[in-house]
This record gives sequence, structure tokens and C-alpha cells, in this order.
Amino acid sequence: MIGKKLFSIMLSFIILAAFLSAGCTWVKETEVKKNTENGKNEHHESATLTIADATGDWGFPAPYTHYLRGPGYIRMSLIFDTLIWKDKNGFTGALATDWQYLEDENAYLFNLRQDVRWHDDTPFTAEDVLFTFQYYQEHPYPWSDTSIIKNVTAPDNYTVKIYLQKPYAPFLANIAGTVPILPEHIYKDVANPENWQDPRAATGSGPFKLVDYNQEHGTYLYAANEDYYLGKPRVDQIRFIKVNEQMTPAALLNGSASAGAVPPEVVNSLKDQGFTVLASGHDWNAKLVFNHTQEPFANTKFRQAIAYAIDREKLVQIAQRGHALVGSPGLLPSDNPWYTPEIDNYNYNPEKSLELFKELGYHLQDGLLQKNGQPLTLELLFTSSFSRDAELIKLDLEKVGIQVTVQSLEAKTVDAKIKDWDFQMAISGHGGLGGDPEIFNRVVLGDGFNSARYHANESLTEMIFTQMTLMDREERRQMVAAIQKLYAQELPTLTLYYPDNYWAHNGEVDLYYTPQGIGSGVPLPLNKLSFVK
Repeated sequence: MIGKKLFSIMLSFIILAAFLSAGCTWVKETEVKKNTENGKNEHHESATLTIADATGDWGFPAPYTHYLRGPGYIRMSLIFDTLIWKDKNGFTGALATDWQYLEDENAYLFNLRQDVRWHDDTPFTAEDVLFTFQYYQEHPYPWSDTSIIKNVTAPDNYTVKIYLQKPYAPFLANIAGTVPILPEHIYKDVANPENWQDPRAATGSGPFKLVDYNQEHGTYLYAANEDYYLGKPRVDQIRFIKVNEQMTPAALLNGSASAGAVPPEVVNSLKDQGFTVLASGHDWNAKLVFNHTQEPFANTKFRQAIAYAIDREKLVQIAQRGHALVGSPGLLPSDNPWYTPEIDNYNYNPEKSLELFKELGYHLQDGLLQKNGQPLTLELLFTSSFSRDAELIKLDLEKVGIQVTVQSLEAKTVDAKIKDWDFQMAISGHGGLGGDPEIFNRVVLGDGFNSARYHANESLTEMIFTQMTLMDREERRQMVAAIQKLYAQELPTLTLYYPDNYWAHNGEVDLYYTPQGIGSGVPLPLNKLSFVK
């Protein structure tokens, strides 16, 4: 029996089907048949695997032009390979068959495959690897910092040795297993790769080739690389289409989509219909971002006062309908192996909030917090997906006397405003928390819009850099615990919660969540090896 929620969603599938069919009648769709014996859907492998995505456009899928969020990296990774990769069991070979760390030289030695060809049939050799890391020195790859690399040599055409400036614990995860290797013959004459969207820019060595990218409609079409060195992909094509998450269950039932993120409320109904549902770990966080470069947020105590005024448990229970884990001010969730509970937690305490505001010179008058005769008024930016969170935060802050104006904007506009420091408070979020704890470097000290870009505490900065050089895991664990404690005290951002995310698929391929995330930690069940092995 289909639940009421799912039934109402199904009513919209006619509109969705009309959209999907426009201009796409030449693509063979997923075949879905009804099994009258067990009352469930039988799903048969077809030429095209169609993936529903709520945002749609994540940039041109080449290394310098994909959007700097996980879905953008995923679309690029289908085309470009790395030296190593991850599957269900951890690291596995990709362009390299095997590797070893040479401690006395502080270098990694990679033996490369000899049967790899670029999509244009040009042979892959060590020269491409040498070129790639030299090119990244001149044109930094914005997704991954390769400045730790001192030198790269090639003893022969299929051996590469990468020397590091200093010991670097995340090297395999964040560089060897994340950085796309470029074809020298394609990129050697490209002076501005970030502006280059010629079809040749998407010439990789990966399991799929780009057939079509439509920025306006947010659609992508890939064709299988039949000569892929790990074997011919299991599907002939992968297609990404733009579908609202609330409509994805209908698209799955209709056969217009093979996989996609789905709301928690429909999980059981989809399982009853024979779909496989995957639950993610808590590797993605929704957080309140403060503009700590300007007053009043430049004051740590002010940020702490805001934190005490917000009921994060209520956000989970009401805004997320119980389908989330309450956020840790130390960034990492409690189910993360690097998590420490020994931090300031800022449990909801409006009295404590008012006490801190009083210490900062504010006083309540006529129900409003005021200082020097001026009421405290703040602005909160958010996207439509955080509408309910914004409403609840506004109510909480008003309870302690803060006037709050809220403004809903497009996601990329919010990202841009955060990047330009053109805001006071914003609700944003990112994944990668399940990967290497190098994530602290990227989201505390990094330059991107996902980063707090917080350098005010020298001890915190030093510890974040130092922990990446510790090759002993226990020693590193202790320092990561100290980082979480100090980060929670400084509070440049406040993690609100980690949502429970679900993906459903019809079983055409064995999708799975990759341990520690895809590449440097992307928490999506779209590992390209799912489509190959």
C-alpha cells in the first residue's frame, strides 16, 4: 500500500514525464515491469541510467570548470581518473596499479598501467602525470591543494615518484585519490583553463565520455568508454536530469529516473515498491555562518551568545522532522571516528545568551537588546531548502531581543555573498566530514565559500597544519580532538545539524556510499566504480 505522502507525490509525475520526454525520445528509458506474483516492481537493466538531481547544473564537467561542491566533482570524476581511487573496501588502483610510501625519501612511488588510452585514443604515460602536477603548480586546481608536492620524477614511462615538502598524512585520500590526471597533449597550450569549456576540455581517461551538457536545463549525458582499462561499463549511458526531490519518488515509480535523493517520509513506501534505499552517514552539515570579519561577529563572545540562543534540537525535531543528528560545535558528528565529546556544546540556554550579551554591553529595553541606544538588528541569508530553519532561528533570536530580517536567495547567490563577505549570518552547508580530518584545513582556513576562512587564533591554525603532518594515527587523533575543542570555543561557524540523507534506486547497478566519501570525501552514492565493476 502506498502511503498518503507518496500518493500525493505521484500525482505530479505526469508533469515530470512531459518534461523528461521533451527532446529525449531518442534515449532508451529504464524498463519497469510489474510482477503480479509479488506485487513489486521488477527493474531490468537498460541502455541509460537516469539520475535525478534537484539542482541540475553543477558546471561543465572538466577539472577547472565544475562547480566547487560534491555533485560538480562527481560529474567530472566520471570522465577523469586519478592515480588511485576508492571502492567499497577502501583504496584501489586506478591509473596506478600499486604504490608505496618511501619514508626515508618522504615520497610515494606509483607503478602506472600500461593499457590506458585517453578518450581520443592517445596513449597515457608517466609524462601526463608529470605534466599534471606541474600544470597544477601554475594553475592551482581549486578542489584540491597540491602545494605540498616538492617534485615529481618519472624513472620510466610507467613509473612515477612524487616527493613531498614534508610528511603529509592525507596524501593518498586528498591528492592521489582526488586530483584528476590531465592529458598533456590537450592541456599544454591552455592558458586559462578556468574559462575553457571546449569539448576537448572533457577529454579524460575515465569510464565515460561527455556527450551533452545543457547548462540551462541542468542536464548531462555521458556515453560509456567501451575501451576502459577496467572493463566496459555496465551501462551504455548515464544521464543526469533536474528533478525536485519531492518529485523524485514519482520519477522512480514512473521509470523516468533510475536513482535519486528522496525525502525521509517516503523511504518505507519505496522499499515496499521494491526499490533499494541507501542511508548515508552524517557526513554533511548544515551550519550557521558568521561574518567574523566585521562587528559585532568579530567578537567571539558575541558568536557564543548567538549559539546559546538557538535551539538546535528544535531544528532537528521540527525543521528536519526528526531526521537529523544535532550539530557539534566542533564540526565533526558524534558518529565520526575522529569525533571528541570534550567540547563546549552550547546547549539551548537563552539565559546564558542574555548573560553574555550583558557582558558585551547590551541591555534589554522594551523587549529589545540595545547598546548605545541602538537596537540589535541582524540579517540572515538562506536558500529555500533552509526556509523552516531560518524561521525557527529568527524566532529563537527574537526571544532574546534581537531583531532579525531574513532573506531567501538562490544557492549560488548565497555562496557568492559568503565568498565576498557580503552578509552577516547565512545558513549554508557542505559535505566531506566523513573523509580525512584534513577537512579542517579546507573549511576553517581555506579560501572557498565553504570555508570559515578563520585565522584569528594562531594556535588553532598551527594545530590544523600540524595534524596533517602526523603519520602516527593516535598522535594525530589527539591533535584532531584538541582542534575540535578550540574550534568550538572560537565558533567561527555553528553546525546546526547533520541531516539523514537517503537515496533510492531501482537496482540497475549496485550503488553504495563509499567509505570516507568519494575522492576527498564527497558523501554521494555515485562512485564511478559502481558503473564498471
